[in-house]
This record gives sequence, structure tokens and C-alpha cells, in this order.
Amino acid sequence: ILWLIARRAGEPVLGVPRRAAWLVALGALAFAFDLASWHIGIEFTRLGNATLFGNAGSIVLLFWGILVARVMPARAEWAAIVLALGGAAILLGRSAEISASTLMGDLFCITAGLLYAVYLLCLQDARKGLGGWALLVRVCLVAAPVLLSVAWLRGEPIWPRDWTPLVVLAILSQVVGQGLLVFALRAFPPMIIGLALLMQPAVAVAYGFLAFGEVLRPLDTVGMAMLGAALAVARARMR
Repeated sequence: ILWLIARRAGEPVLGVPRRAAWLVALGALAFAFDLASWHIGIEFTRLGNATLFGNAGSIVLLFWGILVARVMPARAEWAAIVLALGGAAILLGRSAEISASTLMGDLFCITAGLLYAVYLLCLQDARKGLGGWALLVRVCLVAAPVLLSVAWLRGEPIWPRDWTPLVVLAILSQVVGQGLLVFALRAFPPMIIGLALLMQPAVAVAYGFLAFGEVLRPLDTVGMAMLGAALAVARARMR
């Protein structure tokens, strides 16, 4: 599907500059091991921990932008960072549970979060000279065999009994979700991307409330509002 979209958009998959090709390959490896590490970690920890530590890459992106720019954030940017971290802590902190029994899973999920930051940073640099759809095609060509190998080495069943969940996830998460994210990489600095990714806990809480009837407490609403305000402040500052 991604290759067909890239071809229709006139984006060449082959013949890209060598530096961009190496960056995409490195990013694709990081993406593959990010997914593998996070899904292994889920089996050994609580969902709250997996979500919390899996978003560690968002925090890395926030401060990576500061290190690269070598400029301390202005007051408004510091306010956005504090709001974002505070909102995420409110939404996820109450459901996280650190204990010896979940340590191995927590470490896998933290590793996944850090690898995802590497993936985005590699793709952001490569995105400057490569179309978004062509970039995703190359990512899949490298990452898919790696993930297939991990699944095979772990002895997992590879051929699905029901293709429906797989197809839905492939279209919504990979084609639409990653497609929009890669499109945005060209327009925004790492700090904005990091703040946007920290919105994931708010989306998860809202989805739990709407789809599964989970209780939405006043403190959850405050956390969601803080995350939204953080993104608004940072975006206004960027303009």
C-alpha cells in the first residue's frame, strides 16, 4: 500500500542519496527493535507502566531539540515543557506501579521509548531530502524482515488465524498514523514533535472513557488540559 501511494505521488524509492539511505536504514532498525522491545515488555509489566515508559522517547525529543539548538528555551517554551510533563505525569502516574515483578518489562518498555526517539531523529534528518511515503516504504523494507526474525526466534505463531485485526492495524497505525507523523517531521522541530507525542496518554484516557466506559476523574481532565495547553503554547511560540 505504501509503495503504491509513493509511486502515485511520484516519490522515487530507489536512487536516494547515500546519507539519507543510511539514516533511513538506521531509523528502520531502531523502529523494528522499538516495536519488538515494547511488545515483549507488555507481557511482563502493567499496561500503565508500558504506556508510561514507552513514551520516554517523547521526553528525549523535548530535550534533544534544546541540545541541538544550543539555546535555552524561552519562558513560554519552559512553560510548555512543564505543562506537558506535568499533564503526562498526572495521567500515567496514577496507573504506574514500580516493583521487582515488573522490572524486566519496565526495562524493555524504556528501551522501546528510547529507540523510538532514535527512529524519529533519523527520519527527521532524512525527511529533508526524501518524500514521506518513499521514506516509509524503505523503513518497512528494512524493519519487516527484522521483526519477522524476532517473531520466528521467539517461536511465535506468524500466520494469523484472523486477518481483520492485522489489516486494521496496518492501515490505521502504519499507513495513516506513521504517514501523518512522517509528514509532520518536515514541518516541526523535535520539541513540537515530542510535545505532540505526549498527547498519546490523553488520547488513551479519552478513548477509554468513550469506548470502554472507564471513569474520567477531574484530575484526568486537568492532565488532558495541561497537555493541550502545552502544545498550544509551544506552537504559538514557534510561529
